[in-house]
Amino acid sequence: MKEQIVDQVVDKYINSKDFNGLPYRILRGRLNLKEDLLINLLKELLENDQIEIVYGDYHPNPHIKAFSDMDKHQQISKIINHKLLNMACLYPHKNVLKNNPQIAKSYLDKPYSKELALGAGQLDFRAFDLSVLEIYRNDPRYHYDNNDISGFISVRHEYYESSEISESDKILLNTFGFCYNNNFDRAVAVFVIYLSYLTPEHQQIWKTKELIGKYKLHPDYYLNSIIGEFGTGLSIFEAFIMELDIINKMCSLMRKPPLFKETFKNSRPRGFGFLLRPTLGEFNSFVHLLDKMISDNLNRDFFKGDIALETEKRRADGKIVVTQKGTIMLLKEWIKKFFRTKEYGIIDEMFMAFKQLRGIRQKPAHFINEDEFDQKYFKEQRALIKRVYTALRDLRLIIANHSSVKSNPPDIDNLLYEGKIWDI
Repeated sequence: MKEQIVDQVVDKYINSKDFNGLPYRILRGRLNLKEDLLINLLKELLENDQIEIVYGDYHPNPHIKAFSDMDKHQQISKIINHKLLNMACLYPHKNVLKNNPQIAKSYLDKPYSKELALGAGQLDFRAFDLSVLEIYRNDPRYHYDNNDISGFISVRHEYYESSEISESDKILLNTFGFCYNNNFDRAVAVFVIYLSYLTPEHQQIWKTKELIGKYKLHPDYYLNSIIGEFGTGLSIFEAFIMELDIINKMCSLMRKPPLFKETFKNSRPRGFGFLLRPTLGEFNSFVHLLDKMISDNLNRDFFKGDIALETEKRRADGKIVVTQKGTIMLLKEWIKKFFRTKEYGIIDEMFMAFKQLRGIRQKPAHFINEDEFDQKYFKEQRALIKRVYTALRDLRLIIANHSSVKSNPPDIDNLLYEGKIWDI
């Protein structure tokens, strides 16, 4: 009888569309056994690693096996709870599936579909080198979206029915996120169920980029995808753009032109995010973009009438040379003229961050560097964006002291206001 139970559980699992479990109530109806006897048989099968049971209190949907790391002792202890058992589904243990000839034959070229067939949890995730995303980010036939915590990939509508893209490349990745190891090395995280939906060709591509080791999901991706709750923080890149927008709103309250020519609120620049590949070339491109969003983005009209926009210098021949001041110099002069504080160290630190950014940007302009691959560029980018973001946030806090802003402050997102910013 135990063998018959295992056979029915296996048959349901490998022949269902999404590797579903066999409901206990259906099994009980088929076998027509006394419930106490059936429960004892199931208990033996649990103890001998022949089956597993997913209860409704373990996951909202017991008809899928969400995770593979289920506690056997908890499964056994719950089996006497008839209410839980009647809502439970039975699954074959990995020990039973590993030598199944049907699985070995059916999934030769689909490694992640095979993992599910062999008992992986649908919400188990695998970690991948960030460079795997370049394939889709750099191909205009794909819609690639990434908000630094999660994203998705799909074939663009105009290409889906087109012969310009092969059937094997018409893929949809419902969601991906990010994960980290103990060194805070960033990687892509994808649930096995979504990997299994990829075409065989793309499953093979992702398999070549899979990383070995212990990784943890980004906390907000875990909350969004597993728990079904809102995140607890903002991406540092999202927060950066929000700061630009708030500063410009403050300028409007001051009845002045916007300090920044563009806030990028509705058009986040391509490449404004964590690097996908740790190369000198990608790092330099990011630095160039970040400086354009700060120094090149400052609006000279904001300073008109408050400070001189040019300098005059007499040459040796007596002629006067007029030179426009740089935007960062203008901002520094304006703040020191209108803002009074005992903590001038904060202002100095802010402008040191902007100056460091400009200095790094100018290096590639003066030196011809060969591109290089080095994990250090991930860490250097993170340190840089943290420092520049802190400077931008301090700038917003300084402008918030203007009397017109104090009396009628703009709405600020609670997470931004409280400084709950993810820099990983």
